[in-house]
Amino acid sequence: MVSIATIGPEGSHAWQAARRYKPAADIKVFPHLTAAFEAFERKETDLAVLPAYNTRQGQMKEYLRLMKKIRHGYWVDNVVLPIHLSLGSLTPDDPLTTLSGSSEILRQSEEYIVTNYPDASLVAVPDLEQTVSEIRSRGLRDHGVIDSEEALRRLGLLIRAREISPHNRTRFAVLGREIPPPSGYDATTLVTTPLKDRVGILFDILGEFSNRGINLLDMQTETDPKSQKLQFAIELEGHWEDRQVKEALFRIENLIIQEPGTIKVLGSYPRVDMRVKRIRNFGFIGSGEMSQWFARQLESEGYETVITGRSSSLRPEEMLPGVDVAVICVPISATVGAIRQYGPLLRHDQALILLAGEAENVLNTAMEHTVDGVEIMLVHNLWGPQAVTMKDKNASVVRTIRSGVLCSEFEAFLYKHGARISTDTPSRHDLMMGVSQKLPTAISVAFASALKQNRIPAGEIGSHSTLTSIYSILSMARVHSQNPRTYAEILATRGDSRKIVRDFAENLRKIIEMAEQEKIEDLCTIIEENRGYLTENFLKEKMDQALGVDDALGKKFSRY
Repeated sequence: MVSIATIGPEGSHAWQAARRYKPAADIKVFPHLTAAFEAFERKETDLAVLPAYNTRQGQMKEYLRLMKKIRHGYWVDNVVLPIHLSLGSLTPDDPLTTLSGSSEILRQSEEYIVTNYPDASLVAVPDLEQTVSEIRSRGLRDHGVIDSEEALRRLGLLIRAREISPHNRTRFAVLGREIPPPSGYDATTLVTTPLKDRVGILFDILGEFSNRGINLLDMQTETDPKSQKLQFAIELEGHWEDRQVKEALFRIENLIIQEPGTIKVLGSYPRVDMRVKRIRNFGFIGSGEMSQWFARQLESEGYETVITGRSSSLRPEEMLPGVDVAVICVPISATVGAIRQYGPLLRHDQALILLAGEAENVLNTAMEHTVDGVEIMLVHNLWGPQAVTMKDKNASVVRTIRSGVLCSEFEAFLYKHGARISTDTPSRHDLMMGVSQKLPTAISVAFASALKQNRIPAGEIGSHSTLTSIYSILSMARVHSQNPRTYAEILATRGDSRKIVRDFAENLRKIIEMAEQEKIEDLCTIIEENRGYLTENFLKEKMDQALGVDDALGKKFSRY
């Protein structure tokens, strides 16, 4: 039979967590955290279940202090338990002058104690059973005890108040002998040895994780009492065997700390989320690369995903009843048709996320073809499926009057993974997409067509280019080296994106006429007026960026 060490007495929250983890286990209770941990280290039990984090108290420092010393095991799993604290005493109504409980429980109950017993003396006790035994033997009617109702009743106390610390949850760590294999939704806890102080060491360590899109769940720094050197304890998303995690840890040890062996992995385990998630699963309509990319990212956050499309055996109409959020991710020209076909099938408690590059027409259609209770939001991700992460990538989010908690959870998912979110109105989105996508695409296509029309070989362009003209050449090459359907769809979008292209074409016509008439002063006036509108700060920032690009492009194109 599996044996588990945990904190007593029987009925305590730690005991309940151990029982929940292994209902048939032999649970051995100990008076305090250190005793339970040391019993596991001595291999008196197979497992240990110990409190590691509380939503009201934060990280349990005593637990982390003990884990730094672990030699015969690892952190292998977690149990999250709602904490229902009650107040008990020998009698139901005698005034209470002293309140006892563990130090953690007294901290979690601080708000209740200050409000209801502001003058009471607080006594932190390591052994609840012994404390209650003393209260009973001495007849201390003015002493109250705070713990779980189950433990208080088992020890013979009367319950005076229940649920004195609401919205309280504790994460209990499960210690075992071997780290489990990756599950696909994992976390890793590590600790460094005491480190020599160096300027920028924390910044550099964080950069190794950030550059790989590895999110940190928790980080603590403290000074080692013996050496007085700095020590880091980090919990991160991912399994220690994951390639990105291994790369980050290798570089931190060897290139930043420059001392191999300074990082100790305390454990990797299936990740737990202390947040309350309202979304369980996502269903995609559209089976292209972008749907698959988002599905992988969502699965890394613990969500279930289903992808349907023209080639899938499961049809979208069969999938929709079983998902919380439907995501339409199809070509721009097919988005409106998909909404009209599948929007009426959604219930009032579901959400519709539209991954689309056109907002006004798409959202109007969605509002018309879904019932009022369906949440609706449009997200335009400005990156492709080749991106490793969405960190520092731009995303336009267009909320509607029907965007609610499910949409907010999806937006929080984007934010957590580092996307740069712009919140737009439908018309604003379309206008800005005209600037950033439609107009550059139109210019690139027209540029290539002009080369063809004048029979200019592409290989001769570089020999007559300046660094400034290379930018437009690169843009043209990028558009024409990828799927033409993608850019044709961008060019055909509706709404205010068309206005920006028309305005550009009209201004281009006027400038051409002025140039052909050699109106140099008039052209100078236009350039000066544009400079004033763009502002000196904008021009300086972009010029600095351009000079940085010039350094690279100058070397690349010097051979032409």
